[in-house]
Amino acid sequence: MRLMPSSSHQQVAEMLRAEIFSGQLLPGSFLDEPVLCERLAISRTLLREALKVLSAAGWLRHEPRRGGFVYQASEQDLDEIFPVIALLEGRCTFEAARNVSDVDLSTPNSLQAQLKAYAKVQRVNDYYATNLNRHEAIITLANPRWLAQAIADLYKILNWSRFQPLCAPGRLAQSLSERSAIYAALRVRDSVGVEAAMRPHRMHQRVALRKVSLIQESRLLT
Repeated sequence: MRLMPSSSHQQVAEMLRAEIFSGQLLPGSFLDEPVLCERLAISRTLLREALKVLSAAGWLRHEPRRGGFVYQASEQDLDEIFPVIALLEGRCTFEAARNVSDVDLSTPNSLQAQLKAYAKVQRVNDYYATNLNRHEAIITLANPRWLAQAIADLYKILNWSRFQPLCAPGRLAQSLSERSAIYAALRVRDSVGVEAAMRPHRMHQRVALRKVSLIQESRLLT
């Protein structure tokens, strides 16, 4: 894909982020700047500004004298981070259920319908994007400044690892079921119930991610 000559570094960053989401740029892969400049028909300066944006957001890591790589969290990182994310997001949903109004529920309701539609036709990318929007809506309802910042910082480390679990066999349907339970508790303002539903949802995501990793490893061996 080639960008327009007038493209900004933010547009380049967004396109590269989409390639990371889609798997075109895999975790741990090297970013060959000359190749990327030629493929996208952009200048080296524009590309480097875009890479700075992605690095600041946690999508890339830079190694001196080697260059940039798509960030890849270790298995130990994931084992340590997911329980913390589950705890923090559980608290977020608890606060959201206490603060939610009838007007607020209109957004999650609409997003839930979209999730069902995308899951039915196995549109994983669209499901992920919509699910992310729904999750951000819940965090907004909770309105916890420092809690939201802590979650955002951990998300920078997880990045691709938040998308991959949906590719595990059966995970999309499982995710939809879990999300339905979360929304049902939120709708009746059950703060304890919604927190109890959110925590295992995140831990099941870790289990699914491990399955994806095993499938990828087996393919490399065949």
